[in-house]
Amino acid sequence: MNTSLTQGAGLGLKADHYEAAYDCAAQGLWFEVHPENYMIDGGPRLAWLETIGSRHPLSLHGVSLSLAADCTPDIEHLKRLKALAERFQPTLISEHLAWSTWRGRYHPDLLPFPRTEEALQRIVDNIQRTQEFLRRRIAIENPSHYLKLPDHDFSEIDFLAELSTRSGCGLLLDINNVFLSAHNMGYDANAYVDAFPGAPIMEIHLAGHSVDPGGASLLIDSHDAPVAEDVWSLYQRLIQRVGPRPTLIERDDHIPPFNELLLERDRAQSLLEALPCN
Repeated sequence: MNTSLTQGAGLGLKADHYEAAYDCAAQGLWFEVHPENYMIDGGPRLAWLETIGSRHPLSLHGVSLSLAADCTPDIEHLKRLKALAERFQPTLISEHLAWSTWRGRYHPDLLPFPRTEEALQRIVDNIQRTQEFLRRRIAIENPSHYLKLPDHDFSEIDFLAELSTRSGCGLLLDINNVFLSAHNMGYDANAYVDAFPGAPIMEIHLAGHSVDPGGASLLIDSHDAPVAEDVWSLYQRLIQRVGPRPTLIERDDHIPPFNELLLERDRAQSLLEALPCN
C-alpha cells in the first residue's frame, strides 16, 4: 500500500495482534515493524504483513544498520532492507543514532559514541550511502542515555541538527528517550523539547520505561509499560510548537491486548486532532 503517512497515530505491529490490526478501522491508523523481523524469503509472517499493508500504511524502524559504527553499513543487510522496502513500499524508514556491529559481529544493544566532528562526518557518510542505496530519505532517532561520555564536541541537539543538514535525513524524536535521558543525565527535558528543531521531525515515538531493577534511580527504555504522564506532557508541549507529526506508540514487552494499546494510540490521535492547525 503506497499511501503517505497521515499526521495520525500508529502502533508497533505485534504477531499476536495481526488479525485485530487488520480489522481495525480507526481513522489515521498505521503500523510500524522492525524490518529485521521480516527479512526472509517467504512464510506466514510476510503474508500477514502484506495483508495488513493492503489496508494500513506501514513504516520500517530498523535496529541493525549501525550507522555510528567505524565502518560502512553492511551491504547484504542493505540489500535485504531494500528488497523489503520495494515489496511493501513503507511510508517511512527510520534508524537509530548508535552503533551495534564491530568486525562483522552484532551486539544486542544500541551503543553510544562521543559526538565529535569525526563521528559526525562518518555518520553523515553512512546515512548518505544508505539513502542513496535505498533511494529514500530516512529518519534518525535520538538515543537513550545511561552514562556520561567524555569528549563531546556537540550537544546532542546540535549534533542531530547538523546531521540532518549535512546528510539530508529527517529526524525521529523519541519523547520517552528525552524524558529518561534527562532524568539519568540530569538535564531539563522541557528545555530539550523546546530546543529540538521542528522542521526535520518526520516521526515521533512514545513509549513506557521502567526503573533499573538494581535499585539505582536509573530509568530504562524498556518499552514494557504504558506511556508515562510526564512523557505525555512533553509530547503535548512539542506538538503544540511544531504541529502534528506521525506518532507511534511503542510496546515491546508485557504486551497487552490490542484494544488496550489502541486506547493509548487514540489518546495520541486525539491530541493531534485537537491542534489548531488541524
